[in-house]
Amino acid sequence: MGQTPDRKQSLLICFILSLVTFASYWQVKNNAFIDFDDPLYVTENKNVQSGFTPDAFKWAFTTNQAYNWHPLTWFSLMLDYKLFGLKPAGYHFTNLIFHVANSILLFLIFRLMTGALWRSALVAALFALHPLHVESVAWVSERKDVLSTFFWVLTMWFYVRYAQRPSIAAYIPVFIALALGLMAKQMLVTLPFVLLLIDYWPLNRIRNPQSAIRNFKFTIINSIVEKLPLFVLSGIACLIVLYVQSKATLVRGMQQFPIDFRIENVLLAYAGYVGKLFYPLNLGILYPYPLTDPPMRQVAAAGLLILCVTIAVFRFSNNRRWLIVGWLWFLGTLIPVIGLVQVGLQSMADRYTYIPLIGLFIIIAWGITELAEKLKCKPAVLAASAAIVLSFLSFLTYRQVSFWKDSITLFEHTVAVTRDNDILHYNLGRLYLQKGDSDKAIYHWSEAVRIKPDQPTIHKNLAALLVQNGDIDKAIYHYRQALTYRPDDAQAQDNLRDLLKKAR
Repeated sequence: MGQTPDRKQSLLICFILSLVTFASYWQVKNNAFIDFDDPLYVTENKNVQSGFTPDAFKWAFTTNQAYNWHPLTWFSLMLDYKLFGLKPAGYHFTNLIFHVANSILLFLIFRLMTGALWRSALVAALFALHPLHVESVAWVSERKDVLSTFFWVLTMWFYVRYAQRPSIAAYIPVFIALALGLMAKQMLVTLPFVLLLIDYWPLNRIRNPQSAIRNFKFTIINSIVEKLPLFVLSGIACLIVLYVQSKATLVRGMQQFPIDFRIENVLLAYAGYVGKLFYPLNLGILYPYPLTDPPMRQVAAAGLLILCVTIAVFRFSNNRRWLIVGWLWFLGTLIPVIGLVQVGLQSMADRYTYIPLIGLFIIIAWGITELAEKLKCKPAVLAASAAIVLSFLSFLTYRQVSFWKDSITLFEHTVAVTRDNDILHYNLGRLYLQKGDSDKAIYHWSEAVRIKPDQPTIHKNLAALLVQNGDIDKAIYHYRQALTYRPDDAQAQDNLRDLLKKAR
C-alpha cells in the first residue's frame, strides 16, 4: 500500500528540517569545550569519567555539583565519555542529534494536535533555526536543555494519545516521561501548566464558556484534577532543586537582589526576550546584572509592552485560542528562570528561551497564516517569504555557532556585545595567562576590577602579574586595593611590604 500525500509531505518536511538544521549547526563538531561550566560537567568531573559504577550512580542522584539535580543528564554525559573520552566533537554531535529530534517531534506533535501541516512545520523550523537556541545546542553543559526538551515533547505526545482515549494505562507513559524530563532539568515543572493550555487549544477539551458555563467550569476543574499527579511530581522537583541550590549557596538573598530590583529585571527580561526573538544579534554566553538600577523609563516601557500585549491577546482571542495559548506558554514557562528566585549572576540567558519561545512561534505561525488569508496573499508568496526568513535565521545561527569555537573566541565576542562583564573579563585574563600572553591578561583583569573594584583576589593576582612585567607602581596600587577589601590577607601584606622596600 502506498503512502498518502499527507504522509509523504510530512516525511519530506522532516527530511528537509533535519538537513537544514544539520547544515546550520554542522561546524559545531569542530568546537572545543568551553571553560565555563564544561569543567564542572565533563572535563574535570571524575565522577562522570568514572563510568557507570555503583558509586557514580549514587553520586548522580545525590550530588549538588553544577548547582542542579539532574541525574539523567549526568548519565547521558557518562555515556558520552564512555564513547568519546574527552573529544568534544562527540558531545557536540549528541547535543545536535537531540536538537534535531526535538525539532522533528515538535513538528509531528503539532501536526497531530492541529492538523495544520505547514503551520506546524513553521513552528518547528523556527525552533530549529532561531539563533537564540544556539547556546542550548553548542554548549556541552546545556545537555540538560536538549535532553529535557526531548522528554517535554515526548510527554506532550503521550498526553495527546491519552486525551484521545483516556485510561490509566495511557496516563502512565505521560507520568513516566515527565519524571524522566524532570531528572534531566527542572525547567519541566511548568509542563503540567502547558498541558492545561493545550487542553484549551488545540485539543479543545475545554469548551467555550459562552456556550456552556456550567460544563466549562466542570471541564476546567476536571482538567486540573486529571493533572494533579503531574503537579505533585513538579512540586517535588521544585523542592529538590531549591534544596540543592540553597546547599550550594547559589540562590541569592534579598540583600544582594532586593525584591523591587528583581521585579524590575523580570519586566526587562520578558521584554528583552521578545526583542531578541525579532532581533537575534549581539548574543553572548553571560548577560550580567547592570551595576546601577535601570532607568525607570526602561522598566516602565517594558512593563507597558507586556501589559499591552497581554490585553491585546485576550481582546482578540475570541476565535483565536492560539493567541492565549502561545502568549501564556511564553510567560508561564519562563517563570522558573525569570529571576523572581535569583539563581546565579545572570540577568537573563539565551538558553532560557529554548522551550518558552515555542509559545511565540505558535503566535507567529498561526498569525501570519491568518493575516495572509485576509490580505489574500498567494500561497507561493507566503512560502517564499517564510523561506527567506528561515534562510536568514539559518545564516545567523551558523554565524553564532562560530563564536562558540573556543572559550577565548566566545568570551571576547561576549564582552564586545555586553556591558560591564567583569566575570568574563576575569576569565579571559586567566585564559590569556595560561597561553603566556601577560599583556592581554593584565588588560582583562584591569577591566574586571575597574568594573567591580571590590574583588581582592583579582587585585592581588593582577598585582603579582604587574610585578612580573616590571610595573611596580601599579602593582603597589592593586595590593593596596586588595587590602582595602580584605585587610587580613597576610600574603598581600607581605608582598606589599616587600615592594615598598624595593621602591625606596
